[in-house]
Amino acid sequence: MVVQKRWAKIAQRPHRNSGAQSHGGAMSIRSWPAAERPRERLLELGAASLSDAELLAIFLRTGVAGKSAVDLARHLLNQFDGLRPLLDADLSAFTSQLGLGSAKFAQLQAVMEMARRHMAESLRRESALENPTQVRSYLKALLRHEPHEVFGCLFLDNKHRVMTFEILFRGTINASYVHPRQVVKRAMAHNAASLILCHNHPSGITTPSRSDIDLTKRLKEALLLVDVHVLDHVIVGDGEPLSMVERGLM
Repeated sequence: MVVQKRWAKIAQRPHRNSGAQSHGGAMSIRSWPAAERPRERLLELGAASLSDAELLAIFLRTGVAGKSAVDLARHLLNQFDGLRPLLDADLSAFTSQLGLGSAKFAQLQAVMEMARRHMAESLRRESALENPTQVRSYLKALLRHEPHEVFGCLFLDNKHRVMTFEILFRGTINASYVHPRQVVKRAMAHNAASLILCHNHPSGITTPSRSDIDLTKRLKEALLLVDVHVLDHVIVGDGEPLSMVERGLM
């Protein structure tokens, strides 16, 4: 609510035994009671009721010798130290693991891209001012997996609906590297009425640096010269993205 008002002013189910073991290895999930099977549980209770391992098992579909799909999912989550590192893994790291190949990698990338596009479509229909949490979730989905710092802009129309997102700079993000002229140029190219600045901190720590604050001030002043309003500067890291407007830094 705080972010919404200020923008307007600017213009894991617990670990379960995987079932009895046969001499050849883990019992097939098909042999489990229906109420225990991940797919049936999802259909009955919804995806949110499943653990990370169960969701991943549905994606994997099958296990490997000696491991059911759920066993394999648990193994992979342990190897990657969690779901997010697995989802963020590049092709080489992903396919180096048991039961994962390039086809699975391609499927996973397609699923994640569809999720990002779903969020983008929702933002194109409604005012970003009305959905600050959704905006930040969308920016996190776009930037959190980036291994290096990137700086981008979410361009909005005169009704504050999202028109498009662009990454404008890659590398060290500071006031000397990000050129206001380029940001102004892209805003004018899209005929944007306002925009939201964003960049990521690969370290995961979202606390803005002095350079982040200075850069925001410079860009805000430059864009006002062409009547484009900067609504916020969002920093993406671990956990909830940081809003500089919410922190009173703009």
